[in-house]
Amino acid sequence: MTSILNADLHCHSVVSDGTLTPEALAARAKANGVELWALTDHDEIGGQLRAAAAARALGMHYLTGVEISVTFANETVHIVGLGFDATDPRIMSGLQATRGGRGQRAQEMSAQLAKVGIQGAYEGALKFVGNPELISRTHFARFLVESGVCRDTPEVFRKYLTDGKPGFVPHRWASLQQAVQWITECGGVAVIAHPGRYRFTANEQYALFSEFKAHGGQAVEVVTGSHSPSEYVTYADMAKEFGLAASRGSDFHSPDESHTDLGALPYLSGELTPVWELLAHRIQ
Repeated sequence: MTSILNADLHCHSVVSDGTLTPEALAARAKANGVELWALTDHDEIGGQLRAAAAARALGMHYLTGVEISVTFANETVHIVGLGFDATDPRIMSGLQATRGGRGQRAQEMSAQLAKVGIQGAYEGALKFVGNPELISRTHFARFLVESGVCRDTPEVFRKYLTDGKPGFVPHRWASLQQAVQWITECGGVAVIAHPGRYRFTANEQYALFSEFKAHGGQAVEVVTGSHSPSEYVTYADMAKEFGLAASRGSDFHSPDESHTDLGALPYLSGELTPVWELLAHRIQ
């Protein structure tokens, strides 16, 4: 498979914080011309069998996927895993431990919002949760929009749920080493997700890439929904500098919220090694 491939290797279903089922996502991906697809729910692989079966039924190639939350330099960083064995107990138990802290964090977020006059946020957020173990800021944001506190999710994140604003509660996730290890031990490839989103200095970003590579990470998302065209170039250069393969994914969550649809991204540059070349033997 060449770099000229409509691969979408980053999206979310109702199993985490998306609004579509794995089956509906597969149908949308296929309708948009996606040839190779992965469902990458946050810290959860419960939708993998459904996603793979739906892709197979539509004649679309599939890679197992997950997006793991990691704490690095006091920031939350996301590491995508692709092509791993989703039945391996090592990744299952690691992800279960990572999910464990979300419930307590959600209760604390709700208590903070109550202090500024927003009552019932935890119960309100739960209405939007497909999997209560994975309650997140996205679900609180949907509640704040539905209840009229904010017009849309960008306004939510300007006023609430971010560092220094009401409702922000940091969470200690897995370490970078743990996340990469879970993925690689189970036969997969670890990918730094949307690196342009992290508020790192140049030195911190260099440290992230260096440590990731040292732990066995092999790829970085170059073309992704939150990157600008100039960031495609920046992270293509970073991929080459660190000897990493390149990935491509929309980070699609919802038809109403995501500005980049499944399969709607530019192709990867032909100068890069596409991540799917490393995973040819894992494609279903």
